[in-house]
Amino acid sequence: MDLQQMRYVLAVAETASFTRAAEQCHIVQSALSHQVARLEKELGARLFDRTSRRVRLTAAGEAFLPAARQALEAAERARAEVAAATGEIRGRLTVGSIPTVAAVDLPAVLRDYRRRYPQVRITLRAGSSERLVEHVRDGLLDAAFLGVQPGFRTQGVRDRELAQGRHVAVVAPDHPLATEQEVDLASLAEEAFVDFADGSAARAQSDQAFAAAGLRREVAFEVSGVELMVRMVRNGLGVALLPAAFTAELHGLRCVPITNGPVRVERLIWSRFTPSPAASAFLGLLGVDLPSRTA
Repeated sequence: MDLQQMRYVLAVAETASFTRAAEQCHIVQSALSHQVARLEKELGARLFDRTSRRVRLTAAGEAFLPAARQALEAAERARAEVAAATGEIRGRLTVGSIPTVAAVDLPAVLRDYRRRYPQVRITLRAGSSERLVEHVRDGLLDAAFLGVQPGFRTQGVRDRELAQGRHVAVVAPDHPLATEQEVDLASLAEEAFVDFADGSAARAQSDQAFAAAGLRREVAFEVSGVELMVRMVRNGLGVALLPAAFTAELHGLRCVPITNGPVRVERLIWSRFTPSPAASAFLGLLGVDLPSRTA
């Protein structure tokens, strides 16, 4: 068994196709199939069920996959640690972020990072704050940017507060509230809202603000992304509450301050275990002081 065989198995599992896996691995299909067959013979079990229409993992393949991923990650980490010891940062950096991050200019940060460390492969993943915490805790992400309500607890990870700010009401230009200089939650309570999914941290910020004010509101439209939310508001379907710092990037909409509006805290989180050289360099770029790797 060798690492390359594991890479082939992962590629087949991810693409559900020997042909696409071979293209992804830059190898002819016959050679990839041969290596997978050799590995199956060594293991004494078939990893894939193959038919003319599809390829899927067997129970043995499902059991093999997590260990294979761990082995490949460990090998990559070992290479990165050796490179770091000789003064070179390389390997992989995987960052997660909410779509409305505003405390940092994330594209600019990643641009600067790539210029400094061109040997590092960078991946960015978007998601909800809750899911991002899980992924950092499980080692799927090196670091992530969250947007949560005050008091939100990030368990199993290290974190730092980046910024705190209030939401504003986002309305279409012809909405009756568009000419107001300021509103309160009571004046918004009868509006139809466009918001994120019930139970999410992004939604909880607004829900808790209305509850604290003793008010009820109707969320008529639940969306998973801010792009659709903005389009629905622009078409007059409802009102949205978004962080003031983020709305500076919106065009063609009116953003009205709210006197008693929701508060959002943006946080940076990272693993409580020793970060990889690539992750350490990223955190350092953001001003996070980490213990010496040789301590």
